[in-house]
Amino acid sequence: MSGDNIPLTPEFLLSAYAAGYFPMAESRDAKEIHWFYPELRGVIGLEKFHIPASLAKFMRKKNFTITTDKVFPEVITACADTPRDGTWINDTIIRLYCELWKKNYAHSVECWSGDELVGGLYGVSLGGAFFGESMFSRKPNASKVALVHLVELLRGAGYTLLDTQYTNEHLQQFGVAEIPREEYLKRLKKALKVTPKQCF
Repeated sequence: MSGDNIPLTPEFLLSAYAAGYFPMAESRDAKEIHWFYPELRGVIGLEKFHIPASLAKFMRKKNFTITTDKVFPEVITACADTPRDGTWINDTIIRLYCELWKKNYAHSVECWSGDELVGGLYGVSLGGAFFGESMFSRKPNASKVALVHLVELLRGAGYTLLDTQYTNEHLQQFGVAEIPREEYLKRLKKALKVTPKQCF
């Protein structure tokens, strides 16, 4: 599935998520969007979410202030511009997800140190599914704290699926699992029927 000749609207993006697809660009400056439908999908079990002891100790010090949906455009832009081995977030993706945010389908969790935005994450909410997209840190543990806060929000609101798309070392410490596409689609179908409480 390619982004060529497809009207890239917020509505189309939501329908793609509901069918198990998600978009990526090849680079920050790329013009095209490509659609992915992996055979193995990363998910975090909300009830089995594991907080490493060192992170729990760090969080007890309350180093950061947490907000949600306060500066979504800044969060997604920071994710796109954070140095790493390339990025899949281009200007088209930033524009589309900011439109979803205005329509209350995309959300951000922000970590602040005083008045400075030091980390955060964003993703898409559809039914009882939350599709985690990207995160960034400008201070140690900031993105991890944002993820813990996200999971607390989702649990409390009655979400049933936290999709991470893929797995990596960063997520493995929290108990991310890799499941076959068929199993993922079953969980997604059930999650889309859920009406969670408002939590953002």
